Amino acid sequence: MVSLVTGGCGFIGSHMVDKLLAENHEVRVIDNWTTGRPQNLNHHKNNGHLTVYHMDIRNKEEIEEIFNDVDYVFHFAALADIVPSIQQPWDYYSSNVLGTYNVVECARKSNIKKFVYAASSSCYGIPDEYPTKEIAPIRPQYPYALTKRLGEETVLHWGQVYGLPVITLRLFNVYGTRSRTSGTYGAVFGVFLAQKIAGKPFTVVGDGEQTRDFTYVTDIANAFYTAAVSNITQETFNVGSHGTYSINKLCKLLGGEIVHIPKRPGEPDCTYADTSKIEQMLGWKAKVSFEEGVQKVLDNIEYWHDAPVWTPDTIGIATKDWFKYLGK
Repeated sequence: MVSLVTGGCGFIGSHMVDKLLAENHEVRVIDNWTTGRPQNLNHHKNNGHLTVYHMDIRNKEEIEEIFNDVDYVFHFAALADIVPSIQQPWDYYSSNVLGTYNVVECARKSNIKKFVYAASSSCYGIPDEYPTKEIAPIRPQYPYALTKRLGEETVLHWGQVYGLPVITLRLFNVYGTRSRTSGTYGAVFGVFLAQKIAGKPFTVVGDGEQTRDFTYVTDIANAFYTAAVSNITQETFNVGSHGTYSINKLCKLLGGEIVHIPKRPGEPDCTYADTSKIEQMLGWKAKVSFEEGVQKVLDNIEYWHDAPVWTPDTIGIATKDWFKYLGK
């Protein structure tokens, strides 16, 4: 089998590459290294079954030949983070929407077996009920969420109109080794781990009682693989841990002091996936417990040694536009 992973040098994408190589696939990676790091695949540098192409999915003419003879496409390439999506909406639209169009069009012309898209649970915005089902109202709160949703709509529409065999997976709060180390006040694990290394307090938003459906990255990779090799198509599934955990509990597991910063608009007090659909239709279920996953991250904490160390003051500056545009 030949598999193509867009964003394969990134956080989730690099773990997808690990899984595919372990399953004896020939793997091609497209990544422009904007957020992905080539070092994330260094442990495969002598593997003849992996080829990395330094390309941008926004350039259709450049990437289309990489799809020749591909069996499976795993589409992770995207810009993430809330704040930059507010400040630079075109970058997000061109990457997450137009880039997705390019990828799905190239896949359509290559007679692939399955296209699996990394959708985002941020499409639900602030849900009405928990656990949240796939049929919940779609209410994106900021441009990142909107562009990921538009990308998902594009993939599903290509499945509907052109018969492309597609599945979209809505991911809930993915964490684990190799998670992003940069960005304008980015993912909570990257922020907290850099603070822990520097001996600084964890910057906890609000009272810390908000909960998140933290799902370990290898479970995510397994979900994508399971979706790809299944005979299911034209479906959307939530992918979560089967639980939801408070930020205060995370801080306790990481071990460190806490400082509180203002609660932010547009963020739910809880994210919690109803995973009954993927469990019943694909037989997939998360295996890594929250405690086990956090320990795996702590065992590899040096990865975040050069990550920016955020303070309440620098966070206030970085998230100024967040409050300006979403706090209405």
